[in-house]
Amino acid sequence: MAAFAAVGSTIPLFNIYRAEDGFTNAGISMTVVAYSVATLATLLLLGRLSGHLGRRPTSIASLVLLLLGCVLLLSVHDIGTLITGRLLMGLGAGLASSSLTAYIVDAAPARPAWLAAVASSQTVMLGLAVGAVASGALVQFGPWPRDLVFLVVIGLLLLSVGLLAVSPETVARMPGAWRSLRPRVHVPVRVRHRLPVAAAVFLATWAAGAFYQAFVPALVEDELHTSSPLIVGLVFAAYLAPGVLGAPLGGRFTTTAGQRLGMVAFLAGMIGISTAIATGALVLFVAATVVAGVAQGIAVSAATRALLHGSTPADRASIFSVIYLLCYSCATVPALIAGELSHTFSLPQIALGYGALALVATLFTGIALRGARTDPAGNGRHGE
Repeated sequence: MAAFAAVGSTIPLFNIYRAEDGFTNAGISMTVVAYSVATLATLLLLGRLSGHLGRRPTSIASLVLLLLGCVLLLSVHDIGTLITGRLLMGLGAGLASSSLTAYIVDAAPARPAWLAAVASSQTVMLGLAVGAVASGALVQFGPWPRDLVFLVVIGLLLLSVGLLAVSPETVARMPGAWRSLRPRVHVPVRVRHRLPVAAAVFLATWAAGAFYQAFVPALVEDELHTSSPLIVGLVFAAYLAPGVLGAPLGGRFTTTAGQRLGMVAFLAGMIGISTAIATGALVLFVAATVVAGVAQGIAVSAATRALLHGSTPADRASIFSVIYLLCYSCATVPALIAGELSHTFSLPQIALGYGALALVATLFTGIALRGARTDPAGNGRHGE
């Protein structure tokens, strides 16, 4: 949680950087691109490294990278420093996503059985949300608004490094560390037909997540008429945190039904968001954001389960590599395009563009799954 709270802590400061340092929306968007590209590259290249060098040293390295990012962000006065700091955070978050989560699974007690899964997955989103809200509160009510949150996060990360340093190693060192840096991107033939629908789901939902990072701080101030950093943090958390509820809710449906229902609800949320921006209704904006957040949790978990259906332990690393590749690409490319378009179009118009993307993805999902049937395990399945 400390690792991903560090990542979320930057979001409420974007408006301060815009006001005091003259950063543009396009520049802020580039920080999201830098973070996503760094995370993606680290997951693909270093995702299996902890199995060779050990969980403890790679986990400590991930926190050190996040620490360096926080230290750099203590002195942000130009966009290059902000981009570099977020780049370091992306490297640390990518390495933490593989090494720390694997360490948790290795070290978790057998009971309760749900503990390892919850601690290794849901605390990522929870950490991002907590980091954004806590940062917003410290920026608004605490001293040193540009520095205090990073000092707090640095303290938490140093404590975490100390705890890891005295923790037992859970895997033996293995040869082949250099070979493990070669990315493996492969999807078993039996689930390749599910990739287009999963890609549509990831495109709409992860693009929206990048939109909330890059543009919502400015939208909240310019269109919803509040400059509160706490509100910015709460709005960002309102998209991420409900996904923690949406994921287990999605488990109640087949993968086909989960993707359909999740995307329809996600589209409804995006329509509500566009309406709220047009009318300046902050309460509607937050409510629609929560709906979209729950819906993305349902849709993304269903799409992930569809791709993992029938997988073996040998398949899963390569399938997750493809999932991460899709997700971070779907976050990065629209953010890069929207950043360029922000020179020409207003933020409400850019928000409408993301809504149109959600509409296209929802229509594609509905049409592509129209002929799907349900297999005995409850997963949507085309004739194979």
